[in-house]
Amino acid sequence: MKHLLHTLEGRLATLPVPMAVQLPAGQKLGAPDPAVTLRFRDRMALVALATGEIGNVGAAIVEGRVALEGGMRDLMAAAAGLLTRDPARDHHDGWWHRVLARARSMAVHTLAHDARHVQFHYDLSDDFYALWLDPRRVYSCAYYRAPDLTLAKAQEAKLDHICRKLQLQPGDRFLDIGAGWGGLLLWAAEHYGVNATGITLSRNQHAHVQRLIHERGLQGRVRVHLQDYRELETHRSFDKIASVGMFEHVGRAQMGRYFDTVFRLLRPGGLVLNHGITAGAVDNAQLGAGMGDFIEHYIFPGGELLHVSAVLHDMARAGLEMVDTENLRPHYARTLWAWSDALEAQLPAAREVLAAQGGAQQGDKVLRAYRLYLAGSALGFERGWMALHQMLATRPDGNTATGALPGAQSVYPFTRDYIYSPGWNQKDTSPCSTSSNPAPQPT
Repeated sequence: MKHLLHTLEGRLATLPVPMAVQLPAGQKLGAPDPAVTLRFRDRMALVALATGEIGNVGAAIVEGRVALEGGMRDLMAAAAGLLTRDPARDHHDGWWHRVLARARSMAVHTLAHDARHVQFHYDLSDDFYALWLDPRRVYSCAYYRAPDLTLAKAQEAKLDHICRKLQLQPGDRFLDIGAGWGGLLLWAAEHYGVNATGITLSRNQHAHVQRLIHERGLQGRVRVHLQDYRELETHRSFDKIASVGMFEHVGRAQMGRYFDTVFRLLRPGGLVLNHGITAGAVDNAQLGAGMGDFIEHYIFPGGELLHVSAVLHDMARAGLEMVDTENLRPHYARTLWAWSDALEAQLPAAREVLAAQGGAQQGDKVLRAYRLYLAGSALGFERGWMALHQMLATRPDGNTATGALPGAQSVYPFTRDYIYSPGWNQKDTSPCSTSSNPAPQPT
């Protein structure tokens, strides 16, 4: 223990922010005037800090075995300096480990388990999420198309970015897999005139979107189902499909079935956009240094990350042709910091909402977990431990005469002009125009 404390004291002296550690017996290490202080009541948590197991320290904070004083931005700057290895490359690549990981993935991603996993996270409390998300409650990476955008405007820019990539047209049959609180579903219907269907496993989100559909008079043109993607049947295929922030819940063992399902639901020549978190390293299913275990236990049970190369492999095996892939990693870092800062500004209200949901003790525990999750994820995207990819693909129709260019076999033009056209920031007063370029501009 003396050696560990000596090592820890040396690391504290090199951190970019002043940090102090109070040991269980009361003595202090580190800066005399710290921006961040951790007060340890548990020797094992102290060992985790000294050995760089940052996720285990986070778990100790959540469980009340370590008291935290200080802001999230300062804490994350210190945490990065305390790591002893790259958490994105902290993996075990032996064949037996891969077999076990796949077996576990198959076991935890049944219909029943996935429903419970989704409801564990997304049905926590709508009022809690409303405190720190934008007004549309878009719970995925925003698109900071211009540096001065607010979170709300950046989320609208993201919604429109997706709609542009999909070339949504009035009357298109559009499917949103994992529709969340309806941000994309309603944006596509109201700004692009599509016939929209959404699916979700969250009871709270399903009820919220149904309410918005009725309030906005969109019955008959927009619908949302409480349903797993594996259970969705349709007599007519969809022209365009989006999946935003959902496939992280699918699992490596189910990824082939997921893209097979997308292929089945998409009409020949149609477009699908898959937007989701990907691993920063090729072989990891989760972050090391205890971070992945923290997320699994407190935030996203059953969540698995794949490297973008593995995702594209499974996509291609299903018969989908990738035509455009964009990495929005720094955009997600900024989004997460915006969420984190918003939650930090609403801590008393958040504590009250969560206490009403599950009692004061459980509410405080959940709040500590989410504070660490949001800020820690922001750090992870900044450092490249995780990424965020939008992958646009087609289901080729087999007709080489289809499309703007010979051999396109889809509606994809094989240029990017339609996405990044001039004047994107000018308000379009007729978003559902039937002109040759009907895409509206972000408002």
